Amino acid sequence: MDLNALRLFVDIVDAGNLSAAARKLKMTRANVSYHLKALEAELGVQLLRRTTRHVEPTPVGAGLYEHGRNILAEVAAADALINTMGKSLHGHVRLSVPTGLGHALLSPLLVQFKQRYPDIILDVVFDNRVHNLVSEDVEVALRIISTPPDSVVATEIGEVDWIACGTPGYLAGRPAVRKLADLQDHAVVCASPVGQKLKVSGARGDAADVRREQVVLEPTLSSENFYFLKEAVLGGLGIGIFPTYAIGGEIESGALKPLLNDYRLSAFGSRLYMLTLPNRYQTLATRYLLTFLKTELQAIWPTLRASHAAD
Repeated sequence: MDLNALRLFVDIVDAGNLSAAARKLKMTRANVSYHLKALEAELGVQLLRRTTRHVEPTPVGAGLYEHGRNILAEVAAADALINTMGKSLHGHVRLSVPTGLGHALLSPLLVQFKQRYPDIILDVVFDNRVHNLVSEDVEVALRIISTPPDSVVATEIGEVDWIACGTPGYLAGRPAVRKLADLQDHAVVCASPVGQKLKVSGARGDAADVRREQVVLEPTLSSENFYFLKEAVLGGLGIGIFPTYAIGGEIESGALKPLLNDYRLSAFGSRLYMLTLPNRYQTLATRYLLTFLKTELQAIWPTLRASHAAD
């Protein structure tokens, strides 16, 4: 059996349909379908059941898929071993990071990683969606979520604190913000879930008596770019809701005043996770990046939370 045909079959199953596989492989859908039919004709068995939306392995196809993944993983491991013998570490890693976290914390870390391993090719995507890592051909994704999807391997980095804040100038003469519901009386500047209302949760009280609240807000200005949102709040356009790492300096300098300090807020997620796909062979470059990010982020994360607690 041709190794390229086996790789194409595995990619089709991973992608879930022919169109997604074609995008990943940079081929036309018709070309992918042709090679799949040729493989089935060569083997004399049907490997996939096709519908208009997805493909599903037959029992024979499922068995071939498992063997194929193992074979391809061994080939990749052998290639990596040969390619790295007597050479500096190299390879290609596609990494997806949230925009705010990417600009605030990850950019300098990724520069350090690239300086340490100059022959590794990094392809960094700034994206806030919790998307299908297979269809986007992403090896590593960092996401702020409360519960990771079952389809990925999730490594928790730490908890994420959120702050509601505004400039002293904006807050002066406007209704006080003492309860979570008071945010509804103000212009809100914040990222907003696609096709959904913005729901902000808050918990206060001690461990023996935790009171939980939630408010639904309609931002007057929204964007996925936290730098833009921060500039808007600094410009007095309303109250912003940010993760602490995005605005720690502005809170410390007094440019922004934190609100609802007796609440533990959550807007889009309560934890930062590093996500990878199960059973996908990780190149040496990918493993080094995972170890580097986990070590560096877990080292600085407690200091970010401690700084907020001291405010």
